[in-house]
Amino acid sequence: MTLVKFNNNRGNNALLPGFNDVFESIFNDSFFNERMVTRVPAVNISESSDNYHIELAAPGLKKQDFKINVDDNLLNISVEQQTENNDRKYNKREYSYNSFVRSFTLPDLADNNRIEATYEDGILKIDVAKKEEAKSISRQIELK
Repeated sequence: MTLVKFNNNRGNNALLPGFNDVFESIFNDSFFNERMVTRVPAVNISESSDNYHIELAAPGLKKQDFKINVDDNLLNISVEQQTENNDRKYNKREYSYNSFVRSFTLPDLADNNRIEATYEDGILKIDVAKKEEAKSISRQIELK
């Protein structure tokens, strides 16, 4: 089966039929696409009643590649990985994080002294505990 890209805008540019094709071929070229791919891992941030949760997708790394520190209420996650010289020749490589830094401003209700981090199956998980006053903010309101 062959997949063919459908271009719905052909009728709009009847005077310059090849104009869009030129730009389309330039921006669909792998040279440009590889440079437009994000070079930092994707992150999910959520919260539960007791913690803030940060999950960072970083496959192919080891626990010792990560450096995590907190300055005031700024959480910094960085990786500095040495490139290995191997004889493998890649045709396309999208998840090579040789170095990156992600920084997150923690809310005032986060307890910077109770932060735990784990790295498993390519996911860095960081749990930041909430202060006691943050836990007591939530309450049920009775309807009359």
